[in-house]
Amino acid sequence: MPTLMFIGGLSDRIGRRPPVIIALILGGLGTLALVVAPGWVSLVLARCCLGIGTGLATTAGTAYMTEIMEEHQVKRAALIITSSTTLGFGGGALATGISLSLQGQTFFPFSFALLFVAVPLLAILATKLPRCDDPKEVSLLRLPVFPSSTWPYGAAMGVAWSATGMTIAVVPLELQLHGLGNWTGLVIFLAIFVGFLCQPLARRLSNPTALGLGFFLVPTGYAALLAGSWSHSILLVLVGAAVTSAASYGFSYLAALSEFSIRAPENRARASAGLFVYAYVGFSIPVIASGILADRYGVLQAMIIFGSALLLTTFIVVWAWQRTPTNSDRLTASADTP
Repeated sequence: MPTLMFIGGLSDRIGRRPPVIIALILGGLGTLALVVAPGWVSLVLARCCLGIGTGLATTAGTAYMTEIMEEHQVKRAALIITSSTTLGFGGGALATGISLSLQGQTFFPFSFALLFVAVPLLAILATKLPRCDDPKEVSLLRLPVFPSSTWPYGAAMGVAWSATGMTIAVVPLELQLHGLGNWTGLVIFLAIFVGFLCQPLARRLSNPTALGLGFFLVPTGYAALLAGSWSHSILLVLVGAAVTSAASYGFSYLAALSEFSIRAPENRARASAGLFVYAYVGFSIPVIASGILADRYGVLQAMIIFGSALLLTTFIVVWAWQRTPTNSDRLTASADTP
């Protein structure tokens, strides 16, 4: 969040490639700290490195991909970014889970070794990428940009990612309580990967249509997930995680990223930072609040309270969105050639 808030537009000043290379190096260093000196200090250090790296890579990468592919391919560029980030979020967790299942408990799973090989190779390759950006003489401190009429897309990201955050952080606790802890890895993977599978379909839809579908799927998926936790049905939990993922990392994610890019062509990196501010507020604050409620009242009760707040928030945002005049369809059609 501090990276997004204060240096999300850093690539406007120093170019697109350096932030991507820095992000790769930070990811490698953070993971190395967990291997060399596992413990709370290295865990916090790793999270800081990965947080800064993610903030730099998502903002610079979004703007850079559009510049490489040219302006008329905004939505296709957004699809590549959403697909790659979603595969990274889900694939890394899956690879480490598989490694641990094969190796047993270890601080150096095979997936980490692959990362240590990939980081220097990708950093070198990144230096060979085309220089199609035009660095500007601007301040290093670059605050986020929130383009006009994009608040429904940002709100959708916040709502959707809050549901995903609950799936990743709180649902495994409920599964553990009922002796279903061995399903946690699959639940987390579905909570991310199904969204990747939905992104090609989302690209064929207009951004407002994809947004509306995302608004419908988030509470629907969470209701199924909640019902599964209450009834101890792993099938309902898996279905709920998959449906929520379709909205969070599929329809809502692609629609929001492409809309922010379309509406801020001169400040694409800072606009991406603005979008992810929405996303990570949703991803973090409701989950922290639910954790406090879970400690006080129990995990299932916290999930019910969160579900009620999620449904109410969705209704309010959709109601306000429908009352707001917009020309999203015209902008999207003119900015993206199929």
